[in-house]
Amino acid sequence: MKKIISTTDAPKAVGPYSQAVEAGSTVYVSGQIPVVPSDGTIPDGIEAQTTQSLRNVGAILAAAGLGYSDVVKTTVLLADIADFKAMNAVYAEFFTKDQPARACYQVAALPLGVKVEIEAVAVRTK
Repeated sequence: MKKIISTTDAPKAVGPYSQAVEAGSTVYVSGQIPVVPSDGTIPDGIEAQTTQSLRNVGAILAAAGLGYSDVVKTTVLLADIADFKAMNAVYAEFFTKDQPARACYQVAALPLGVKVEIEAVAVRTK
């Protein structure tokens, strides 16, 4: 069974995709860029952008009845791999114990010229 997850607490999908899809006990959260859902602004700097991207992921997880501790895998896309250390410091504030598996890549460009995009896969264990 497939269930679409959607919340106004995260940016609306800007294309033909869902914020997240639940299939069985797994929730697949689409890549989240650092758009503030209330006003559409984008914060400056990699630290603030990482924080906002992860807040967006968290809002979608919450809409599914899950949290950061349920995340088993993330993918981080960076516009500049030189931002890895700063991104990592913020990321560690959200995933403090039993961290998920992760891949991190530098990409040629991200939507709206942002510095980071983060997607997640979470599993419902309860």
